[in-house]
Amino acid sequence: MPVEITWWGHATTTVRDSGVRVLTDPLFPRRLAHLRRRAGPVPPPSAAVADVVLVSHLHADHLHLPSLARLRPGTRLVVPRGAGRAVPGLRRVAAARALEVTELLPGEETAVGEVLVRAVRAAHDGRRLPYGRRRAPALGYVLRGEATTYFAGDTGLFDGMAREVGPCDVALLPVGGWGPYLGDGHLDAHRAARALALLGAPRAVPVHYGTFWPLGMDGVRPHEFHAPGRDFVRHAGRLAPAAVVHRLGHGESVRLEPVR
Repeated sequence: MPVEITWWGHATTTVRDSGVRVLTDPLFPRRLAHLRRRAGPVPPPSAAVADVVLVSHLHADHLHLPSLARLRPGTRLVVPRGAGRAVPGLRRVAAARALEVTELLPGEETAVGEVLVRAVRAAHDGRRLPYGRRRAPALGYVLRGEATTYFAGDTGLFDGMAREVGPCDVALLPVGGWGPYLGDGHLDAHRAARALALLGAPRAVPVHYGTFWPLGMDGVRPHEFHAPGRDFVRHAGRLAPAAVVHRLGHGESVRLEPVR
């Protein structure tokens, strides 16, 4: 059975595997604080339908409470350990929508139907800014069903990345951001291609680029908005030539046969 991946923009994807619908880092608004959706339509209501939702870390463009409030009652929600304590609004949304919340640390697992979800480390400051000291780890997730899919969340390169993730059929890798400059703990197009080479994944889908941009900054380093997907394809062709990159448009899907 093939795995189907849909990119809704930013880090929001739907992964369908073994009859289970997995939604990552849902972000559905047209505007978030000083950011606006510059490309792609607002995801349709069907994008919020999932069996399980994975939140990689606590930043507002990944743990977005109004988007979580659109989930169906009873949806499984997997978050980093400590998220409920660090973000009181998460507890309120979870109670209002009767979400079944599971908190994980790197290395811990939970099963959803025929899919096993394993949390892995991410090299990223996952605090809920600007509130500060209460920390929860930033995570990536490995989904093992008919295929094995790695969703990296937000991360930089780190020692042992390939060992911790393990073999995978497809890697969903961040290749950009939402502003003209990327801080520490991120992958740009070149570093994402290096990660793909380290992982040895035969398929990749670039995410976390080309969707949101700060208001009034359209003319500031615009290539950082438009180019990361194309640049990732180019760098991957050099650094991971055996891998196939599927550069999706907003709302576009790809069906992939497991290869391992």
